Amino acid sequence: MANRILSSLISSRSALAPVVGALFLLSASHAFAATPFTVTPGALAIGTDLTYPPYDYMDGSTPAGFDPAFMAKLASHMQLQPRYADTRFANLIVGVDASRFDVIASALYVTPQRARQIDFVPYLKTGGSLLALSGSGFAPKTPEDLCGKRVSSIKGASWVPKLNDVSVRVCVPAGRGAIDVREFDTSPEATQAVLSHAVDVQFEDAAVAKTAVDKLNGRVAITSVAPIYPVVLGLGVKKGNGPLLSALNSALSAMRQSGEYAALLKQYNVAEPSSADIAQALGH
Repeated sequence: MANRILSSLISSRSALAPVVGALFLLSASHAFAATPFTVTPGALAIGTDLTYPPYDYMDGSTPAGFDPAFMAKLASHMQLQPRYADTRFANLIVGVDASRFDVIASALYVTPQRARQIDFVPYLKTGGSLLALSGSGFAPKTPEDLCGKRVSSIKGASWVPKLNDVSVRVCVPAGRGAIDVREFDTSPEATQAVLSHAVDVQFEDAAVAKTAVDKLNGRVAITSVAPIYPVVLGLGVKKGNGPLLSALNSALSAMRQSGEYAALLKQYNVAEPSSADIAQALGH
């Protein structure tokens, strides 16, 4: 009798083994799909240049601005803890490619050249402005007004090649002098160059330029009248990290549905890029 019971139990367990195994594999697969690859389990390491208000800066010892506010909500939907790696702008793509952090969130413009290096999650649309000393008599409106002038910019900005192109195509053939673009590690350093007369004008993101005008009590002024080179901003992810890219896109969709995304865009006076904006930014 005991032998028959034992035999029955063994038979039952053998029959259940494939089912249990399948359930285990399904559970493990679901857990992997739901948990994106990150440098540190349970955390989202974010590379950002915290010298770029109003997008990225330090409020005392706390990262602040659009990107930290946006990433805090995004990480919450991903059930991850955000951690920031303050990194100068020119080193951000190198840093994410070397897995020093998981994602770039630092007012990074989407360009075809960058899209060959990293994957993007587009999340914002803005444009550029020109900043000059108030009362200096120089009030450029367009890039073509910069011929023969010294222009400061944050290092690695997407508009630098465009200004160089205007210089080669427009300025030099007309005998008006080349545009002398001088790049600085941070936006405040580029602004200081204007204040110290080391350059004639600064090319800067529109929201950042407005912040500089407010902080300096009008010592500099925005002289352009419309956004120059409208651009799409994107989060940057290392090529090949599909699980993280998918998780970020899902979290952004959740922010849209909750209304958090629209509220944040309104707070900073920026816009969500359209599909056409994104396609154009990627050069499609």
